[in-house]
Amino acid sequence: MSPRRSYDQYCSAARALDLVGDRWTLLIVRELLAGPRRYTDLHADLPGVSTDVLASRLKDMERDGLTTRRRLPPPGAAYVYELTSRGRALLPVLQALGEWGQGELGEPRPTDAVRAHWFALPLLRALAGCEGEGVVEVRLEEGVFHLYVGVGEGTPVYGDGPAPAEPDARLVLDSATCTALARGETGLADAVRRGQVTVTGDGTLAKALREAV
Repeated sequence: MSPRRSYDQYCSAARALDLVGDRWTLLIVRELLAGPRRYTDLHADLPGVSTDVLASRLKDMERDGLTTRRRLPPPGAAYVYELTSRGRALLPVLQALGEWGQGELGEPRPTDAVRAHWFALPLLRALAGCEGEGVVEVRLEEGVFHLYVGVGEGTPVYGDGPAPAEPDARLVLDSATCTALARGETGLADAVRRGQVTVTGDGTLAKALREAV
């Protein structure tokens, strides 16, 4: 475990950066907002991170009270990492950072990796003004993921793959529309109104989005 480095400044922003300012730390938080993840899953969804750096960051985050590690019962018998309540409290930090960085997205570069669930946080921001709560399944060309909107503390923010049960709303959209939402170039209600997002489902979220048409 690496010794904690500090800015040695009596400032809350500096203290926060002492904990999460290292490269990869906040992106690990982004992945763990989906719930418990195995080391191999984290490494697969963080292209570019070395095994040594990932292991070091996870140890630092556990030491600093942002994550915990536990062993799954048989037949899984694998260790998983998950966020503590302190770690989950970084969601609004990541959301604010993502909103601030919308203008930096531009066109995807040839070297850019893409995972469908990386659009989860931008879509949560887009859904923030909608009435209702529940599970929203999102189907993109890159893959499928689901979001938990307005749910209680301790529940994952999103999950990879289809919803575990019939979702309250299902959104189908193409990459161009999702990218425009992530860049802040359009709102979700506007995209639904223009027919760029197909909404199905019987939950209040689905009804609210359809009423926007």
